[in-house]
Amino acid sequence: MPKAHADDELLVAQAQRGDVEAFGLLAERHQDGIFNGILRMVGQREDAEDLAQETFVKAFRGIASFEGRSSFYTWLYSIAIHLVISHRRKTGSSRHPAPLSLLDDEDGAGFEAAGQTELPETAAQRHELQERIDQAIETLEGDYRRVIVMRDIEGFDYQTIARLLRCPQGTVKSRVHRARVALREQLKDLMV
Repeated sequence: MPKAHADDELLVAQAQRGDVEAFGLLAERHQDGIFNGILRMVGQREDAEDLAQETFVKAFRGIASFEGRSSFYTWLYSIAIHLVISHRRKTGSSRHPAPLSLLDDEDGAGFEAAGQTELPETAAQRHELQERIDQAIETLEGDYRRVIVMRDIEGFDYQTIARLLRCPQGTVKSRVHRARVALREQLKDLMV
């Protein structure tokens, strides 16, 4: 068992006994991942901040119901994804997703967050690529955008995505495939 997962289990047990500081440590450990995942789906920093905060409030209130059938992060992400879905339904939002960079999809890696370090001469190319990908992802329906973020950016397996979205695993695979096909079609001039 990975150390972070074991540490989460201990902190969750303490938080379930009412230890607010333990929950604070859990929140601190996972806040960046939850925020970034939400930001990629809603595209607006202010909305992402609000939804991330709401995620942790709901998690704090519901920590007693966490049964440990998944990792704590997956449970948090489940709360976040349902808040994003609810937010989109309420606002009818189809805002631009956060920038992504294209990776070779041969091995199923797909798309992921842009790298932190790069050579100066590649910055303009990366920026142009990000703009094109943003435009392509913007055209995806919400269900397709969500599964691309969850699978290709967050790295969740199909079974976890199916559980989080409460739909069959085959539906998830189909959505990921269709989203990738649509993105490849829109970006085919970039692929060599």
